[in-house]
Amino acid sequence: MCLGVPAKLVEVFQRDGLPMGKVELGGISKEICLAYTPEAQIGDYLLIHVGFAISRLEEDESQEIFSFLEQLEASDTAESPPSQPDYPKEEK
Repeated sequence: MCLGVPAKLVEVFQRDGLPMGKVELGGISKEICLAYTPEAQIGDYLLIHVGFAISRLEEDESQEIFSFLEQLEASDTAESPPSQPDYPKEEK
């Protein structure tokens, strides 16, 4: 299973002859390769997988994905209590 995450492109540059960019996602900045999406421009939303932008997204499409991911996180947090280590009880 592959996971692609949407992120906003905030910078474009070249490195070793490859188109590169910097994206932001939830307050985190990450450098990514734009070889598969050379048409990407600052402000575009991109689908990122293992450090590569694999496609461009419309802003509303990316917001829908963000909303879905937040719902998943909230449901996971609500349904699973924090696990406690199962330590053996001391016998006296």
